[in-house]
Amino acid sequence: QVQLVESGGGLVQAGGSLRLSCAASERTFSSYAMGWVRQAPGKEREFVAGIRTASSITYVAEYANSVKGRFTISRDNAKSTVFLQMNSVKPEDTAVYYCAVGSRIRGPWDYWGQGTQVTVSS
Repeated sequence: QVQLVESGGGLVQAGGSLRLSCAASERTFSSYAMGWVRQAPGKEREFVAGIRTASSITYVAEYANSVKGRFTISRDNAKSTVFLQMNSVKPEDTAVYYCAVGSRIRGPWDYWGQGTQVTVSS
């Protein structure tokens, strides 16, 4: 059982930045694909970004079109942590953001964090 703990959510003004973190309990963290998925009120969960380890020093990342160029996903395998840097945020980015782990970069996901709320004010 992999445990994921997110942090870094909060209230931010449109155009601002926020950084989410997700710490994993799994010691073989580097072998998993990690992702961020969000769910806005009244909407289904949607893929935001995913990342997997390609080699000891390279990673592969993918993004939803809605966040491409504004959000950056990264990971620190030594600390079993994945990050989501959110820049130029928009009100439509308001959602609960979930960290997830699985075998594929866009899911499906095997384990989920508890979620962290991100609210963007206009």
